[in-house]
Amino acid sequence: MKFKVVLLSHTPEPEKVVATAAKLCYSNTTIENIFERLDDETVKNFLNFLVEVGHQSPLEHVSFTFGIEGVSRSFTHQLVRHRIASYSQQSQRYVKMDGFDYVIPPSIEEDEELKNIFIDTMNQIAQAYAVLSEKLKRKHTEKFKIYGISEKEALKKAEKMAIEDARYVLPNACETKIIMTMNARELLHFFSERCCNRAQWEIRAVADKILELVKNVAPNIFKFAGPKCIKLGYCPEGKFSCGEFEKVREKYLGKMREEHENY
Repeated sequence: MKFKVVLLSHTPEPEKVVATAAKLCYSNTTIENIFERLDDETVKNFLNFLVEVGHQSPLEHVSFTFGIEGVSRSFTHQLVRHRIASYSQQSQRYVKMDGFDYVIPPSIEEDEELKNIFIDTMNQIAQAYAVLSEKLKRKHTEKFKIYGISEKEALKKAEKMAIEDARYVLPNACETKIIMTMNARELLHFFSERCCNRAQWEIRAVADKILELVKNVAPNIFKFAGPKCIKLGYCPEGKFSCGEFEKVREKYLGKMREEHENY
């Protein structure tokens, strides 16, 4: 996979902000005093307390913004189902998709016959898109010229109208780019759903990368982040379980132990 995830920005001192918000709930002192008196050890202990008692609302005060590219439209259709977030995605109405790149699922990539069928299909779609957008552009240009619009302006308007209709033939495999902002509480929910083995391979891979990035910034907030079985101690999926509960827990808790030892 050739996707890329970049942590573009985040709330400064995210763990201290969360600890301040949480401590305020249990203190009658001023906000400034709480913030100034929180050293690293106090912040860590307070965040551990929040995890233990399940007090999650303070996590909503910090947010993280990511740039994600080299992913498919199939991926982003799943991503935007996480509603407590903000998204800005590359538009197929304004960006012409001539010779578009696409994502090939690993199960197809590893089989030469299936891979060739997939690539041939993508090439046919790209050709159909090019023909449709060009013919629609000519059609709309002539219409605008009849209305007395200059040729330059007519071409500009016509191309936009052409590609917004031609895009209907584009596949879910078509590569896209998206910027996403989530608060820490929603990120924990995102990881619980999308790091799970039952999540599709692409969104699971991206979720794992995002988790790696936020752990570097806020290790105490995200130290138990991962699929639901990490915190629960069992798989809640019942008959839909992946059947690899111990392996999954070792993957995430093993990483946590390594990070703790390195720290």
